[in-house]
Amino acid sequence: MGAFYTYALLRWRSVHSNSSALYNPIPAKNSSPQRASQNQSPANAQAAVPVPDATKLAPVDGSGNSAPPAPSTPPPPALALPSGVPVFNPAIAPQAGVTPPTLKSEVGSSKNAPATQSAGIASVSAVDYAVLSQRDLLIPVVGVNPGDLKDSFDEVRGGTRRHGAIDILAPRGTPVVAVDYGLVKKLFTSIPGGLTIYLFDRQEIYCYYYAHLDHYAEGLAEGKLVNKGEILGFVGTTGDAPVNTPHLHFEITKLGPEKKYWRGVNLNPYPILKHEPPNHP
Repeated sequence: MGAFYTYALLRWRSVHSNSSALYNPIPAKNSSPQRASQNQSPANAQAAVPVPDATKLAPVDGSGNSAPPAPSTPPPPALALPSGVPVFNPAIAPQAGVTPPTLKSEVGSSKNAPATQSAGIASVSAVDYAVLSQRDLLIPVVGVNPGDLKDSFDEVRGGTRRHGAIDILAPRGTPVVAVDYGLVKKLFTSIPGGLTIYLFDRQEIYCYYYAHLDHYAEGLAEGKLVNKGEILGFVGTTGDAPVNTPHLHFEITKLGPEKKYWRGVNLNPYPILKHEPPNHP
């Protein structure tokens, strides 16, 4: 009995201890989510990919490079011309390939300058002589030097009228050229002037008048843009010029606001072509 009782007591304790384990399980290791994620193998773990902020992405051009940011400041305003600067008129611009010089605004010496003359609204003063002198106008007859010129502007012609021009003597057929860049405004045949040319300057302020031509240059026509030094015609004796005295009658007039080629105020070409101050009223 004693041995049996001892066996039964040990058996009871063994069963009781096993049933307690069933009701009080030991917590499993690495059971927390944080530690479990750290102990996952690289093969089974998924890498965390950060999601970029779409509002901070820079635009990308076709080459894969980040495009430069758009300018945050507006472009500077266009520069305006100062008041009083004459505006270039493209309708009477010189031919392509030739750029006329910029006109100077400085006014030369007014010593011995002519008094202001008027014809309608147009008027002439020392300013006009200074502007034209600064353009370096060519002598209109090829081969003639400034020392060969004669001032016949104030000579009386026809008994009552002032000549208002200069005569440049040269052999018949000598080329006559444009003294300035401009527009052939009118080709006209008159009794006194014979074959004539009215050449407007590029700003339609002044008109250069050629008379007594023998014939025009080939291709010359009204509305043609000409370059400085371009041949316009040839010296002759048409009109009322003496047959044995071929020469070019050359005038410069300042146009009025109506821009009529036959009406304007005469300027003396002599001091302009010689770059001398005018000495007449």
